[in-house]
Amino acid sequence: MIEALKSDEIVHKLGGRFKVCALIQHRWVELIHGARPLVERNGRTDLEVIIDEILQDKIGIETEGSTITPPELALGRK
Repeated sequence: MIEALKSDEIVHKLGGRFKVCALIQHRWVELIHGARPLVERNGRTDLEVIIDEILQDKIGIETEGSTITPPELALGRK
């Protein structure tokens, strides 16, 4: 299993497990349809690449101008 998914760091970064899952699914479809990875693949699976993209802030969920609650508000950090 991917170590980053065992900790809550990625969940807190995006504001919830549902948002993590939704972002992973969306990005996975992009990669399947030919999008280039934003980090070096180095023999890693698509899922490992996506997790690394999230942890390096290469991808995320845009909350400005939408009805999505920003992570800091969702987790009571603001």
